[in-house]
Amino acid sequence: MKEEPIDNDQSSDDLQDFQVIVVDPKQAPVRIDKFLMDRLNNVSRNRIQIGLRAGAIRVDGQEVKPNFKIKPGQQISMIVPRAVSEPYRIFPQNIPLDIIYEDDCLLVIYKPAGMVVHPGIGHFKGTLVNALIYHFRNLPVMEGNYEDRVGLVHRIDKNTSGLMVIAKSEYAMTHLAKQFFYHTIERTYLALIWGEPKDNEGTIVGNVGRNPRFRQLFTVFPDGDEGKWAVTHFKVLERMYYVSLVQCNLETGRTHQIRVHMQYIGHPLFSDDRYGGDRIVRGTVFSRYKDFVEKVFTALPRQALHAKSLGFEHPVTGQWMQFECEPPADFQQGLDMWRAYVDERKSAKFK
Repeated sequence: MKEEPIDNDQSSDDLQDFQVIVVDPKQAPVRIDKFLMDRLNNVSRNRIQIGLRAGAIRVDGQEVKPNFKIKPGQQISMIVPRAVSEPYRIFPQNIPLDIIYEDDCLLVIYKPAGMVVHPGIGHFKGTLVNALIYHFRNLPVMEGNYEDRVGLVHRIDKNTSGLMVIAKSEYAMTHLAKQFFYHTIERTYLALIWGEPKDNEGTIVGNVGRNPRFRQLFTVFPDGDEGKWAVTHFKVLERMYYVSLVQCNLETGRTHQIRVHMQYIGHPLFSDDRYGGDRIVRGTVFSRYKDFVEKVFTALPRQALHAKSLGFEHPVTGQWMQFECEPPADFQQGLDMWRAYVDERKSAKFK
């Protein structure tokens, strides 16, 4: 397999780390914001206070105010952004954005398939971040990251379509990051998979990490000895003999999670060239069937995955925000072609 850069855009949990500080037994009582300023390098007091107000910094599991005085032996837990190893120079580009919702705090956008979320190897221009810094000049960047992560609290794959939320303030970024970390964000995907799962509903549990042989891919480590804990819930919406339309809900958000998990249970995503879905996995040996599948591949030339819905608590108002968008034309065309195949087969006109 040819070495290619990972379109590592689906991870959300992988944007944050969880850090714990245990207060020294001899520590004198002191305000937590001052204590953390002394312990954390290159983090401003304002950023710390934002983290406290947003609930991203807790003491013994409880949210506290910036003037809270710590005591010996207490545990301070923090959701902190994972720094990127190499920054990329960003060029503002006048790329249209499909904005579903906007206020002073955040944006909800529709990202089309084919758009890379942020710059990386082989993708220095034409990304979502290039568009964001053109249209919005003062979007926040997570502490420890660079401009190429501006406004981002989660990501989706280059060739996955669907909804994303973008932070417009530091407080919103911290609050949303907390929700992603604690898995209180609701995310629903539609996926067209090869085969028909035995059960109508199920849960896939398996650590996800880089494939040790092919570093541009990810894989499941069922024994939990490597990778990161990952959970995907699925529900079969429609069975079409050799493929199925399923709904996937993410409990965690690892890179390529749905794609890897579905491959792991023997049902790779249709047309997924990274995980074995771009060949005929189920079906007949008849040339007419092969020709039909090739036509569907042409109509839907990317993994059949769409981020349909996104729900979260508004960082300022506390209101639950829920957004949905229907699959784009290529996904819909692929579905329609398979449905037509099913109808013809039922009427014994297509075999």
